[in-house]
Amino acid sequence: MNGVQQTYRPRTMRSLAIVKTGRESSSACSPVLTIERLQMAQDIFHVPVLESEIVELFASLPTGVVVDATLGGGGHAYAVLQNAPQLRILGIDRDPDARAASSSRLAEFEGRVRIVDATFGQLRDALDRNADFVGTDPVVGVLMDLGVSSHQLDDASRGFSFRADAPLDMRMDPTRGETAAQFLSHVDQHQFVRLLRENGESRFAGSIAKSVLERQPQTTNELTEAVERAVPMAARRRGHVATRVFQALRIAVNSEEAELASGLDAALDAVVAGGLLAVISYHSGEDRVVKTVLHEAATGGCHCPPELGCVCGAIPRVTVFKASARLAGQSEIDRNPRARSARLRVARKLP
Repeated sequence: MNGVQQTYRPRTMRSLAIVKTGRESSSACSPVLTIERLQMAQDIFHVPVLESEIVELFASLPTGVVVDATLGGGGHAYAVLQNAPQLRILGIDRDPDARAASSSRLAEFEGRVRIVDATFGQLRDALDRNADFVGTDPVVGVLMDLGVSSHQLDDASRGFSFRADAPLDMRMDPTRGETAAQFLSHVDQHQFVRLLRENGESRFAGSIAKSVLERQPQTTNELTEAVERAVPMAARRRGHVATRVFQALRIAVNSEEAELASGLDAALDAVVAGGLLAVISYHSGEDRVVKTVLHEAATGGCHCPPELGCVCGAIPRVTVFKASARLAGQSEIDRNPRARSARLRVARKLP
């Protein structure tokens, strides 16, 4: 099988202890111990948010293949494979650490999972290249859990976080493409201002862009200092002053919005009639793209005045489960603070 034979070697003693403890408790019969084992294994990356909702959605699907287009550490995939024996999973991730971790995590499902190096924007190509795994089974679902993982934030060498000093990298795949520092070396100031505003940094976008581009930061600390110089102490909102700047740079470096739009279109094409598309987003920019694409698919692209009804002959492609996104409950947020900002939107493909 392609992918799941890889061995994951944690980078830290803490991660090693997690994996060791997970293996030692794997034979336990107690439901509590089983839950703790799964929790610890997933901590290598992050605890999957809205897990019970995802399992409930996908376990009801008929026999077929589910594309986990943002595999990460394999938490959602594990839960789906465990609870839906009729499903197989094609897991996609561009991060080599994620592919290694999920290969170990999902090894017990050999034959039902394949892990491939791709982005969710390359979903069509990933399906074509793995036609031998998909076979004649329909693609009955696609899952996208967007954003950056806890593992990527915690690994200082990746440069995603302002919590530790590191080279300003921010690439999901650290072997390809330009780094955040390289992006800043050529980006136009007006373009950078627009990028910051699109990610919620409106009031001081101009002064932040000017400060950052003048200083050309090469490390996360240098970027943070450049942002702090541009924002008066009295005007700083709750939370870290550089949060939205780091987010905006990460999105730009990894072409996340373009990847997302392309991936959503590919998912809607790939899923069979009656199949599901489920997308978890974590900030307003991502959620806005998802909401827009699903609205266009649900209306067939119709823009006729509502009071006149549709006269253009548009054909809806999906039904959207709810007009508003599904949110995590307070009990899940207490267990997993990352769930606080999660927004789940679900659509079912129409014939």
